[in-house]
Amino acid sequence: MNRFDSAVFLENIEWFDESGLELVHRLPESGSGEIKLGAQLTVRESQAAVLFYQGKACDAFGPGRHTLKTLNLPILTKILSIPWRGNSPLRAEVYMVNLKYFTNLKWGTRNPVAFRDSEFGLIRLRAHGVFNINVVQPVLFINSLVGTMGKITTEEVESYLKRVIVSRFNDYLGEILDTILNLTGKFDELSAELQARLVKDFAHFGLNLSHLYITSITPPDEVQKAIDDKSRMNAIQDMDKFVKLKAAMAMEKAAEGQGEASSGAGAGLGMGMGLMLPGIFASTLQQNSQNQQNEVHSQCPDCSSSIPQSARFCPMCGHQQVVLSQCSNCGKNLPPQAKFCSRCGEKAGEGIKSKFCSGCGTENMPGSMFCNNCGERLG
Repeated sequence: MNRFDSAVFLENIEWFDESGLELVHRLPESGSGEIKLGAQLTVRESQAAVLFYQGKACDAFGPGRHTLKTLNLPILTKILSIPWRGNSPLRAEVYMVNLKYFTNLKWGTRNPVAFRDSEFGLIRLRAHGVFNINVVQPVLFINSLVGTMGKITTEEVESYLKRVIVSRFNDYLGEILDTILNLTGKFDELSAELQARLVKDFAHFGLNLSHLYITSITPPDEVQKAIDDKSRMNAIQDMDKFVKLKAAMAMEKAAEGQGEASSGAGAGLGMGMGLMLPGIFASTLQQNSQNQQNEVHSQCPDCSSSIPQSARFCPMCGHQQVVLSQCSNCGKNLPPQAKFCSRCGEKAGEGIKSKFCSGCGTENMPGSMFCNNCGERLG
């Protein structure tokens, strides 16, 4: 509380912010007063006080109890102020400044702001966030924003400061924005850089922007829908399988609906799916046909026919393509569990035999044409 009771007693000046929203409060509240010589001023740890005397800021006070010095003397001042109808011309007032942090102040774009996006073209974005401030230069803050007002609250400075933030945000985002698809996970980085740009703007009024956060950057509904559709397409790896799965689920629900008492809707859905299925399977068959046409072909080593590379047997001569075993005599690929070679009649399953020279009896590598020892031609 504060009291200015009479011309006899000295004032004891102090102030408590019951609302928690006031940055500055003037005492006396009705305007300037005749603060007398020796008045006591009590300032808390979270406060600062500025004494204005005869229209000028003559002193600033930190935490503690202070004795104010003016030329207003008890009783004598009243006598000397008779020409002014008892009001002393030596006017004085104290501005109490709240130095605490004011948190969770809101900022945001009133109207969507246009940006050129590399993915979606010209789009309009909205942005919102919060910021925290505190007064660091009381006299500058009073002279630049408070003036002669009896008090100023966060609501009154917030409306102006958020316009400053939005203006800087528009310029900053216009410089660095490539596409909104790249904004995910960058809010902390954007917030820090935007805060650095605003330091001088706030310091101009004796304020400190302690924290600034971007909570959202949102595109219009149609752009958001396009982003959602793109995310769904990226999540679906095989569209053909996805369509088949949806068709099977719809058929299952239609079959369940036909078994119920009110089966009219279920029957209609089942009939509709029946009309859709030929198109779905025709599309699948066409895709399979295209896959077959695009499949890589190779040449049969036996009859030289062109066959798919994934085929296990030649469709023309039946030659096995996957090599499981070969004839030790002629080298033909043999099917599994074959007992004799289909080309030369050699018994299968005995493995590839080494060749012995008829002249010197030396064992030679399988498939050798001449003896490695004597040079005799091998049979």
